[in-house]
Amino acid sequence: MNTTKYNDFEEKNRKAELGGGADKIEKQHAAGKMTARERINLLVDKDSFVELDKLVTHHCTNFGMEKNKLAGDAMVSGYGKIDGRLVFVYAYDFTAYGGSLGAVTAQKIVKVQKLALKNGAPVIALNDSGGARIQEGIESLNGYSEIFYQNIMASGVVPQISAILGPCAGGACYSPALTDFIFMVKEKSHMFITGPDVVKAVTHEEIDKEKLGGTSTHGSQSGVTHFVCDTEEELLMSIRELISFLPANNMEDAPVKHNTDDPKRENEELQDIIPDDPDQPYDIKQIIECVVDERYFFEIMPDFARNIVIGFARLAGQSVGIVANQPNYLAGVLDINASDKAARFIRFCDSFNIPIVTFVDVPGFLPGYSQESNGIIRHGAKMVYAYAEATVPKISVITRKAYGGAYIVMNSKLTGSDVNFAYPTAEIAVMGAEGAINILFRNADEATRLKELDAYKNKFATPYQAAELGSIDEIILPRQTRIRLIQALEMTQNKVVTNPHKKHGNMPL
Repeated sequence: MNTTKYNDFEEKNRKAELGGGADKIEKQHAAGKMTARERINLLVDKDSFVELDKLVTHHCTNFGMEKNKLAGDAMVSGYGKIDGRLVFVYAYDFTAYGGSLGAVTAQKIVKVQKLALKNGAPVIALNDSGGARIQEGIESLNGYSEIFYQNIMASGVVPQISAILGPCAGGACYSPALTDFIFMVKEKSHMFITGPDVVKAVTHEEIDKEKLGGTSTHGSQSGVTHFVCDTEEELLMSIRELISFLPANNMEDAPVKHNTDDPKRENEELQDIIPDDPDQPYDIKQIIECVVDERYFFEIMPDFARNIVIGFARLAGQSVGIVANQPNYLAGVLDINASDKAARFIRFCDSFNIPIVTFVDVPGFLPGYSQESNGIIRHGAKMVYAYAEATVPKISVITRKAYGGAYIVMNSKLTGSDVNFAYPTAEIAVMGAEGAINILFRNADEATRLKELDAYKNKFATPYQAAELGSIDEIILPRQTRIRLIQALEMTQNKVVTNPHKKHGNMPL
């Protein structure tokens, strides 16, 4: 029996699992952070993780690095399962070389990325890295290039998810930015292309890393991150929840979750959510939660561009993507950030065969010099492009206002929507009644203007003209929303649409 060889292997294995060593692990814990292996073990199903390349080491001989070799080389990578479904995972190990990326580290990542693509399973990246390994020079930069290339090849083929669990600076930011969803932890996660010291040297601006690249910046202002969590544990559980809504790859459908919520359930409370006063706000999430299975809505980017709401839910167990104007914030207008937020989400849903349900209450695009000079035309065009290009089932419910170009952009019938519903409270028109009368009767006296205002409201501030023209398939009562959406999803489940053959379109970016 080769006891010595077995013992030698077990010792090497034990040392590899210590990463940078017990003292570095202790330092990681003291900073309030888990190690790479602890994160993976919490993320995947118990005892399901299979590690790859545990014993690989770097080949660098610069700056005495040949005397400093650690098995695994600052990276833990492999595959496991989430709710019994295959996922590939790689996690930067900050205890080893500060989680810096060298040539071998990149090779480990690329191996996992390629395996995920070949086997049609999601890739989850857990980032906690000091960036490129300076001692390796161009080799570390080449490593990032390979990773970015694989991110792009996998885009729209398998879901890609990034968690930022510490620093992520410089070129390292672009891999997460190329993935589908980014998660961050308050006070622990930081992303920036240039750090505070470089900013100070170049622009003489004093700024700390939290303001420059923390969750308050990326969660509500830049829109870089999709989820902000209070703890690492919450973040990892949220990734598991997100995965439950998604298919493994673009050739599959998302798993159906059986539940006891009656598909024919009607909610009388829906009848009273929309105010009688068309200028009074209400929370569109009340409508969404009343309609979806078990009233559970998994919102994405809740603090960025709050005038539009996006997220996942289920209807009769089927995953759906929700896009909705939010009358509770900026009256639900579309602006640059809202357009970007919605367009990218629509394209994700289309990439992965997830039907899109749109709730419409939009008075128009946000006016003003700032919006126009920063390209609202170009950004708004992204939304209409995304909706029109999408071949998944697309269903809309107009709850109240649907005016002008914003009506067209929000999944209107003739831009490719499959089924369009409207409530009796819907107002589908070129513009609001007062604005229209101010143009049409600008020289009329007050009595005439009031008379024409009522006439305009009766003719255009209703869903009936649109229904007469077939732009609305059915006018429904709010309490009927759930059953009508489920029926429409059942009707469109075998939808087949083939767009004209092309290498790719030229989306306005």
